[in-house]
Amino acid sequence: MGSVLFIYTLVLLFVMTIYRTTRPGPVKPRTILFEPMGGNPRRGAAENTATSTLMVRTESTKRTLGASLVAACRVVTSGVCFSHGTSTGGNMAKKKKSSKANGGEVLADAKEAEAIEKSWNLTGRSRPRRPAKKYKYIDELAHLQMELIKLQEWVRGHGLRVAVIFEGRDAAGKGGVIKRITESLNPRVCRIVALGTPTERERGQWYFQRYVPHLPAAGEIVLFDRSWYNRGGVEHVMGFCTDAEHKEFLRSCPLFEEMLVRSGIYLIKYWFSVNDEEQEKRFQERIRNPSKRWKLSPMDMESRKHWIEYSRAKDVMFAATDKPKARWNVVEADDKKKARLNCIAHLLNQIPYEHLTPVEIEVPPRQADIGYKRPKMSSQKFVPKIY
Repeated sequence: MGSVLFIYTLVLLFVMTIYRTTRPGPVKPRTILFEPMGGNPRRGAAENTATSTLMVRTESTKRTLGASLVAACRVVTSGVCFSHGTSTGGNMAKKKKSSKANGGEVLADAKEAEAIEKSWNLTGRSRPRRPAKKYKYIDELAHLQMELIKLQEWVRGHGLRVAVIFEGRDAAGKGGVIKRITESLNPRVCRIVALGTPTERERGQWYFQRYVPHLPAAGEIVLFDRSWYNRGGVEHVMGFCTDAEHKEFLRSCPLFEEMLVRSGIYLIKYWFSVNDEEQEKRFQERIRNPSKRWKLSPMDMESRKHWIEYSRAKDVMFAATDKPKARWNVVEADDKKKARLNCIAHLLNQIPYEHLTPVEIEVPPRQADIGYKRPKMSSQKFVPKIY
């Protein structure tokens, strides 16, 4: 016992020495964006947006060594029982903490998908209805996804054309809704369009020209993850277009959308709204979570500095483009799960559809063996069995 206390005292003195030398004073954490490897620091932020990789550092990392030693000291003290117990308690706590930290959103999505498949036996109910007060998110999502499958078959069978636009604040949850819509549908019927930065050639085209090839054909559903409304938002606020180009967009966009509707396309527009506190919370979560960090770009961080300008641009855009034939539908997205359910339920109500009873299919018998001989296994290259 005496030797353990002596060692613990030495470790504690060493930790305090390191901690004092690495902490000159209270430092406020600050997010810093770096140029990607091989990038040119002389290039502007707009040029690097499409290809940059977000790397995050805080000035508090100067205290990493001291913090690590403190954590190690805590593990040692938690593993040693000074009342004649065992040292398994510290190890069990460590395993419990590590299992909670690992996986993150990837594990949560996998569990959600598995739960939805198990809940598909509850999807015999009819069209979307008002849920009970104490509903289960998984059960409602499974029901809505089954209805989306019915809608998909109706669109494909009747040759309908559906275009859905998803716009809104950064980190408002647009991607999460799109993911839940598409994960149960046929990618040949329902596809996502998420265009990158315009090329030099596209900058010289009619503005809407780059979007026209992606419009739906008969029997297709197209989900636009951002759209031609970039000009009404980020391009206007960040100075990527002139004032004259912005004014022309506001004038011609309603005419363009009216043409689409008159041609028979179902055009549905969603704007995802999130308050500034929730957006900052999600930004910080993406910074900390490696599985989400790719979602952030320098332009996302820059948008925080122009919050009011984006709000004004959105108001002007709504005033010019919220027309009877192409209305904006605002989704309150402070609660991600509720936003997903509300948006999908609303989408299902925008297109009249009926349940098409699938034709019963019988699996045909396997072809009889007519002397076919498989090649030797040694002649083929197999994937290593590491699992």
